[in-house]
Amino acid sequence: MSLSVRHSTSIALVVAGAFFMENLDGTVIATALPQLAQSFHVGPVSLNVGMTAYMLTLAVFIPMSGWVADRFGARTVFGGAIAVFTISSIFCGLSNGLGEFVVARIIQGIGGAMMVPVGRLVVLRSTEKHHLLRATSFITWPGLVAPVLGPPIGGFITTYASWRWIFFLNVPLGLIGIVLSVLWIGNIREDGHRPFDWTGFVSSAIACSTLMYGLELVGEQPTPWLTIVLLLATSLLTGLLMVWNSSRSRLP
Repeated sequence: MSLSVRHSTSIALVVAGAFFMENLDGTVIATALPQLAQSFHVGPVSLNVGMTAYMLTLAVFIPMSGWVADRFGARTVFGGAIAVFTISSIFCGLSNGLGEFVVARIIQGIGGAMMVPVGRLVVLRSTEKHHLLRATSFITWPGLVAPVLGPPIGGFITTYASWRWIFFLNVPLGLIGIVLSVLWIGNIREDGHRPFDWTGFVSSAIACSTLMYGLELVGEQPTPWLTIVLLLATSLLTGLLMVWNSSRSRLP
């Protein structure tokens, strides 16, 4: 392998690791809910808010990640996002109540939302076109594998250790990711200052979050169909607003 190919492959593997962490934490607590509920003295169903809060935060903040990377630099945002994700994982593991846990999961979702899209952007900008497919394959498989591995890994950890280790395991991975991102990733950013598209962000945030939450409610018993229809209708309308704004805005 040439030096440039090795460098782009190394970057792709770092991003793949971050992608794996983000997707794993979306499902890993599913089988740990009874133990979490016992620790927090709440019903297991109440803890679904921990999973939902994480996924909704991802849906809201992912669309703004590209602008943030161009504004502050890819390495700064990617490394900072891993740091936020790692620190919030520690807070998740130290939580002693449902409120603390949900807040920590929201912060973790913000870190995850900045982590992977910015990582993909770095891979696209640092890889030669004829090696792009190879690099992309490295960052695709973690997103497919992690949601499947999450529940059995969570079950294994809670069976033989404490549920808190589900989150503490992110710490060494996060520290390695921060060090490697500083060593290998350039702080790429746009030269000019691009204004932030608030209309696009707010409309996409509402569209994505109401869609995610509406689909999440489908699994509840009894199913609140009226609420689901209202949420999906809101998602459709704000989604159309987002598309309309994107077609008219100079820098959506």
